[in-house]
Parts: sequence; structure tokens; C-alpha cells
Amino acid sequence: MRVLLSSVCKPLGPGFGDGAAVGYELLHAQVTRAQGIFSPRAVHLQYGLEYIAANLETPTVTLHYPSEADFVRELRTGDYTHVGIAFNLSTSHRMRMMARLVRRHAPGATIVLGGYGTVLPDEELLRHGDEICRGEGVAFMRDLLGEPEGGLPYDHPLVVSRLRVMSLPISHTGIVFGGLGCPNGCDFCCTSHFFGQRHIRLLPTGRDIFEVVKAYRALQPAAEFTMLDEDFLLHRKRALEFGELLQEAEMHVDLFAFASVKALSRFTVEQLVEIGVGGVWIGFEGSRSGYAKREGRQVAELVADLKRHGILVLASMIVGLEYQTPDIVRAEFEELMALRPTLSQFLIYGPTPGTPLGERAETEDLWLPKYRHDRHLRWRHSDGFSSLVRHPHMRPEEIEGLQRWCFEEDYRRQGPSILRTVEAWHTGWAHLAGATNPALRRRAEHLRARMSMAPALMPIARAMAPSRTVRRRLRGLDSALAKVLPLHQRWAAKAASPITLPAAALTAAGLRTGIRQDPPLTRHDWGGPDRPPVAHLGG
Repeated sequence: MRVLLSSVCKPLGPGFGDGAAVGYELLHAQVTRAQGIFSPRAVHLQYGLEYIAANLETPTVTLHYPSEADFVRELRTGDYTHVGIAFNLSTSHRMRMMARLVRRHAPGATIVLGGYGTVLPDEELLRHGDEICRGEGVAFMRDLLGEPEGGLPYDHPLVVSRLRVMSLPISHTGIVFGGLGCPNGCDFCCTSHFFGQRHIRLLPTGRDIFEVVKAYRALQPAAEFTMLDEDFLLHRKRALEFGELLQEAEMHVDLFAFASVKALSRFTVEQLVEIGVGGVWIGFEGSRSGYAKREGRQVAELVADLKRHGILVLASMIVGLEYQTPDIVRAEFEELMALRPTLSQFLIYGPTPGTPLGERAETEDLWLPKYRHDRHLRWRHSDGFSSLVRHPHMRPEEIEGLQRWCFEEDYRRQGPSILRTVEAWHTGWAHLAGATNPALRRRAEHLRARMSMAPALMPIARAMAPSRTVRRRLRGLDSALAKVLPLHQRWAAKAASPITLPAAALTAAGLRTGIRQDPPLTRHDWGGPDRPPVAHLGG
């Protein structure tokens, strides 16, 4: 047997018939989309494919963002018995196209459909595929292929993402696969209900996380980390054990994690620093939304405490909740702006099959007329940037307009998130520099080192600031950095500053023309001699 696992084909995006936020990047597509050349750029692979492939005995090839020609070439030359296609709801039309290609060019292959797009009903999916992989993919594929079942923890593939700003490399991020699913059960959340409001700990213990981090550091010594786990800190014992191991090893890590107010409230911020948390994605949603995950510390107090310790905050707000009016949206936006988050996301409240909101849309017939009878259009626009259902107080164009206003106003008032990040680092350094706790001192040293890149970006950031308020803040930040950074770092930044102008021009041209915005094909042969690196954890 031989397995091919593929993402959907490129090119992706609104210019190619996709929804407004469909693409290869999360930050640029859904968070910093209004920030132009200052938007951080990082291509995200279909990580689950790498994870599954790393844990199969059957020879497996993974493809990320092949063109149609790449995909057909692989089908013709690979002699595959099984072809897996990973997709989500908004790319289900691309899955259908790829399934037709498999039938034509590899007619004997079993088509396996996987990813969050499998929230679609069986009768729809089985028109295009032979098997449906829902839930945890390693166990499913092992069973399908007749391999030994094994158990957690699985081997952990070492997948490194590269972050660029204005086409310049900034950092390398190791992706840590902590868990699947979420017990919070918010009514709109596909992730939570896809796994039946259960959490599957792919890394069951703090020791397991620590071993993965060590493996990444051996591969990429300067690696930072993103924890893929919907509410990482809910499992307090696991997180604290990881922090204890970091302190024993006198190791500092910078870990970005998804975390609810409820989970964060169970730790002191000093404990979060010891665990290595350098950034958190918090669901602000709406101050009147009433979601249980918002219980705990007052959000304003919590965010101020996090920022005082140099922890970045990405706050996500929902537009179009049923109690909202345009005035309420603006009022909740003001509350969010008062927190001065490092990054902000604004998504439209929308129904996904399998969620309580999705079920209500069906049973109460809430769909807008153009989506009621055109399910394919409905799925294609399920991207968080289209209003799909009737609202008691707002027209769909009002909701979509308010969402655009939120993104644009956030940037106009707060400026580029990359400079807000430096502000947070400076605040953290000033607060922690004199700490007696070794973990806090290590964080302070790390924050000062990270600030060294900022002066090179400052001239163009000030020249292109979206408002006088932002320009004034940047002048203050520039002066503060001059007092903090050693002379050799300031000179190095000054020498690098001229590079930013052509880099900015190249980035602006790419955004304007769409040229070189598609990522290259990434192909990994997990059954060959160049098998990608993994952390072996047993199981």
C-alpha cells in the first residue's frame, strides 16, 4: 500500500472564487488584514497531514498547496492505493474538484476525506469520497490501513514555520501539537463540537511537551513556539509540570498559546512566565456575550497584568451576535480598544454544521435567501467574513460593514501590530528587569534581545503611520528603545534600516498585483531516506 495526503490545490483566495478570508495564512488573512505591508506573513501547512504521516508504517507522501498540475503528476507517478484530501467547509468546492481528478488519474485509489470540512453530512461527502476521517486522524488511518493501533503519545513531527515582515525573515516557530478539541462548547465553535466537547491530549504530560521543545531546540536553537491546543491552560497540572521542567533546565521559551479568561485566571502571571507563555489568544467575543469561558478575572485587569509581564495579547471579537445592534458593536469595540491588545481579530457570528448555532439555522430556517437553497455557496462563504443568517437588528451588509470598520479603525488607532508587539516587550522588560525570580530575569533578557530589530523598522513605520496618534506613539517608543538597547545594537539597526525601504516596496507590489503570493509546493516523502525529523515519544 502507498498513501498520498494532500491539502487543497492552489491558487487560493477571493480572486479565485474562494471566500474573503480563504488563503494560506492566518494572521494576514484574519487578524492583520488591514495592516498592509506591516502585516506579518507566515504560510501555515496542513499540519494534521504531517502528524498523521509521521505515525504511519505505510509509505506516505504529503503535499501542501500543490497546483492542479502538481497533484495530477503525483497521482500519475505515485501508484497510490489511498489518497487523502484535507479541506474545510469554505474549501469544500476544491475538494470536489480534487476528488474528480483522483477518479480520473488514479481510479483504483480509495479517497479519504478529512479535516473540518467533514462536518458536512455523509450523503454529501460520500458522493466524492470512499472514507470519511472525522476526529483523531492517526487512529483512523491506522485502522483503515490495518496497522497496529498503538496509543498516545504519538511521534511528534517537527514542523517549523517562518515569519516574515516586509519580506524580511523575523523568526522561526516550532509548532507544538498539544491537543484536539475543546470542552468549552461555545455555540458557534466548530472545533469544540467536532470532537463532542472533549479534549484529546496529544501530549498528555508536561514532560511530553518538554521533550518536544528540546527536540525543536536541537533542530533550530532560536526557535519560538506555537501551541496548537484550543485552551492549553485548562489542564493546569500538565502546564505547571512543563514549567517546572523548564526551570530545572534553566531554559527560556517563548510560547504562544490559545487560552480562555477562565483558564488564565487559574494562574498567576508569574507562573505563566515560568511556563514560557509569551503570547495568548483570548476570546473576548463580546462583553455581553455570556460565554462561560469568560468567567474569572476582570478582562481589563487580566490583560493589563499580562502586558505588564511582556505577554502579547491577541483578542478576538465577534460581530453579529444576536443581542448586538450597530451601537452595541461600536461600544464593545471601544471596550476592546481600551485593552490595547497587541493584535485584534473580528469575525462574523456564523453557523457551522454540527454546532448548536448551525442546528438552529436549519431548524428555525435562519438562512438568508441566497443561501437557503444554495448549500454550496453557503459552505464556500463559511469563512467568518460573510453574514449568512437573518439578524434581529442588523442587515447583512451592515454586519459586514461593521466588521471592516473594526479592522480599519483598530489599525488607525493602534498602528501596526509588529510595533505594538515591541511596545509590549518594552513594558515587560521595564517591569521584569529587576526581578529576583530567575525565570522572570530570563524573560527580561529575552525581551530586550527581541526589541533590537525594531529600530530598523521605525523610520518607515513612522513615515507610513495611519494617524497622528500612532506617529506620536512610535516617536515615544523610538526614544524609549534608544535608552534600552546597547550602542552596538542601535548601530546595527541603523545600518539595516535602508534595507527596509526596498523590502517594503517589494511587499507592497506583491500585495497590489498578487504576484508571488502563493506558496511553493511542499512535498515530504515519509517513507523515503529523507524522512522529516520527529520527536519520538513512544506509543
